[in-house]
Amino acid sequence: MTGVQVFYEGRVQGVGFRYCVRQLACGFDVSGWVRNLPDGRVELQACGEPGELELFVEAIRESEVKSHIRKEESRSIPSFTSRGFEILD
Repeated sequence: MTGVQVFYEGRVQGVGFRYCVRQLACGFDVSGWVRNLPDGRVELQACGEPGELELFVEAIRESEVKSHIRKEESRSIPSFTSRGFEILD
């Protein structure tokens, strides 16, 4: 297990971005969360097997919200314990 942290920039707040990400997570063996940041970005933290995480992040890139993403920054983080995938406020 490993973790990934991804920051999305663009028009990613107020367009259903977090809900789309949560829905996509249901199709992958990943857990974690997604939340809006005060600076207008969206942060995603997820953990799972490396290949599964890569497929999940790629699915976000190819999803209905892809046109809202202007920039994506990701980095590996240590795995963490989480149940399911949720939207944080």
